[in-house]
Amino acid sequence: MPMLESSDSPMSEAPREPVLRVLAADDELVARKRLTRLLSAMPGVELLDCHADAEAVLHTLRREPVDVLVLDIQMPGLTGLELHALLPAPAPYVIFATAHPEHAVEAFELGAVDYVLKPIEAGRLGKAIERARGVSRARRSVEPKDEGPLLSRLPVTTHEGVVLLDPSSLSHAVFDGSLVTLTTREGTRHLSDASLQELAARLPEDRFVRAHRRALLNMHEVVLLRPVESGGYLAVTRMGDEVPVSRQTARRLRRALGL
Repeated sequence: MPMLESSDSPMSEAPREPVLRVLAADDELVARKRLTRLLSAMPGVELLDCHADAEAVLHTLRREPVDVLVLDIQMPGLTGLELHALLPAPAPYVIFATAHPEHAVEAFELGAVDYVLKPIEAGRLGKAIERARGVSRARRSVEPKDEGPLLSRLPVTTHEGVVLLDPSSLSHAVFDGSLVTLTTREGTRHLSDASLQELAARLPEDRFVRAHRRALLNMHEVVLLRPVESGGYLAVTRMGDEVPVSRQTARRLRRALGL
């Protein structure tokens, strides 16, 4: 009699989901302890740390890969929203955990995965983490397996169809509250519903910076940084367009340029 395969045979097992590496930040000690307890208890989650400010988060991101950030909004120094706008590409998925519902629209404009209100409940935070896992799974399923000449192009979905841009030809991209306008060095403009976060993840880090929460900028196209009262800049491109540069990004640029 032929032997039946056991139901727990390795061949019948579904592929395991990768563990999500999670980093959290909240300036309140009680909130940090609660986040640490809730995230540490979740299956498929590795909590790397729970910091008290955004600068510590940036320091950790420079040292090790992170899949998901769970951020408070109001923190000393950089706020959670300002930190989100400064994340290097490819950026971790961001979940905001805050007592301030009035920032939700801005958070989702920046590309946040979820927005959880305090007091944080285990079930609600778990749903947010699973949402981040689902987005990550969807992105992995469409990522190209190799990088040929065609796949090195930046696909931008517009009302005309999918435009394939040479990333080096892109001067800047600005979000107007509903759509993103991408401008090339030749002055051609394309309207897209892609988020700045999605675009930043596909663009070369050595050229592009998140200049502002509403703008991406190709530094190779900048000819002038004009100071403004806020402490930031207006970046003037070769085509004469002006792109806002936030105070935080201006500070990083000054360090990078030795100013």
